[in-house]
Amino acid sequence: MLRDPSVKYRPFPQVDLPDRQWPSRTITKPPRWLSTDMRDGNQALIDPMDSEKKQRFFDLLVKVGVKEIEVGFPSAGATEFDFISGLVRGGKVPDDVIVQVLTQSRRDLIETSFQSLKGARQAIVHLYNAVSPAWRRIVFGMSRDEIREIAVAGAKVLRDEAAKQPDTDWHFEYSPETFSTAELDFSVEVCEAVMEILRPTPERPLILNLPATVEAATPNIYADQIEWFGRNIRNRDCVVISLHTHNDRGTGVAASELGLLAGADRVEGCLFGNGERTGNVDLVTLALNMYTQGVDPGLNFSDIDQVIQTVEYCNQLPVHPRHPYAGELVFTAFSGSHQDAIKKGFAAQEARNDQLWDVPYLPIDPKDLGRDYEAVIRVNSQSGKGGIAWVLEQDRGLKLPKRMQADFSRHVQALADETSRELNAADIGALFDRTYLPGSDARIALVDYEESGAAGSRVFVGRIAVDGETRSISGRGNGLISGVIDALSGTTGPTLDVVDYSEHAIGHGADAQAAAYVECRTNDGRTVFGVGIDADIATASVRAVLSAANRA
Repeated sequence: MLRDPSVKYRPFPQVDLPDRQWPSRTITKPPRWLSTDMRDGNQALIDPMDSEKKQRFFDLLVKVGVKEIEVGFPSAGATEFDFISGLVRGGKVPDDVIVQVLTQSRRDLIETSFQSLKGARQAIVHLYNAVSPAWRRIVFGMSRDEIREIAVAGAKVLRDEAAKQPDTDWHFEYSPETFSTAELDFSVEVCEAVMEILRPTPERPLILNLPATVEAATPNIYADQIEWFGRNIRNRDCVVISLHTHNDRGTGVAASELGLLAGADRVEGCLFGNGERTGNVDLVTLALNMYTQGVDPGLNFSDIDQVIQTVEYCNQLPVHPRHPYAGELVFTAFSGSHQDAIKKGFAAQEARNDQLWDVPYLPIDPKDLGRDYEAVIRVNSQSGKGGIAWVLEQDRGLKLPKRMQADFSRHVQALADETSRELNAADIGALFDRTYLPGSDARIALVDYEESGAAGSRVFVGRIAVDGETRSISGRGNGLISGVIDALSGTTGPTLDVVDYSEHAIGHGADAQAAAYVECRTNDGRTVFGVGIDADIATASVRAVLSAANRA
């Protein structure tokens, strides 16, 4: 890289718009959406989609609610032409969906495009030619007048070909390709020349697509360009301003959002941002950004995983684990402080009596996208006690007392350091059992017991197995737990003092089990925790004391 890149690159010029209005606006309604997955997205694939994948993708777009779909470039070859004509003539386009095809401004290509749509109930033909100085100078070697004439000639062919098929409800789109790097006055000049031919009205507007063909500036400049264009184009009520941003600088979504603030009406893009180079604008992210601001985007991603599965199959490209909203890890916290905030957020959400979503680190409720909460918190060596407690609660229904969370987190941390990997729910559950629930190798195990006496003076009589040998024990206390502790201290068990006790049901219904937790202190000042689980809450309490005794 150059130490002084200014010798090779120049900053993009500002737009002279001192009274710009877009910074103070808010997006309050969705735009018209156009998916260009099957054209712009398809031509960017290593292996373009075959007819089966194209049909599957088309069906997905219809399912999520896209009403305008650019289905291909019919003049590109027989595969494209046959798919488009088959889609139309096979009656596979719903009545509320309009298909669009793209064509360069050449007579033969335009004619082929109209032929592919023969018999369509309604359709959009999208005409384009590049207008920027670099293209005029380097690619075409043409003047402004010659470039404008290409657009005008193409518009005339559009008009004439549409007249040959009067049974189809034709709509037109024109793109001054490379708009974002062209002179604004020339883009307006070319678009108005096209409008002179096609004669749009407020009832039948012309779509003017203003693409950031290659993203070359910050998104605020693109917004200025859109607002300037909207102010200066004649008969603004006769045109629909459409955005087609690419992501070369990584700000395609921001550019489209600011472009909407600047007055645009329509957005063209691809699901998950597929497209040439770094991709087209991501329609999923853009739509869900609106959703999180309380605006219904008109697109349905309530089964985001099914959308991902279909797109990955058709594109043969993975959706990144950190992709906004859709990635496998975007709702996952490994950090202890993040986990604690999320856990508290869910608790506060459950306690409130309104529907407003307000959970730290989660800008959207994963359930709105068809995701559950199990993967929200995952555990590795960076995790804290709150995250570990969350996993146990979600997987096993266990609600550990706060001090016990800290005790168990030390065991989890040791295992994570030892294994150097993420610990899943099964790992954590198995470690919890080994730590707190007496197994076959436990020194002290409950066989059976009875309790008797009046309130304030209870007698515990039980049989326990100590190192495999069954013994009878008895003790007296003001309750069941104190009776068990008295019985243990009088035999082979340790002397314990109960510091804290809690219990809760696991699940609901007649078959629900109970969990009991005790925090005890030994004679030498150590703190030990015990857990008991049983269908009977009293028995769970006894098991919890024996669990603490084993740990002591």
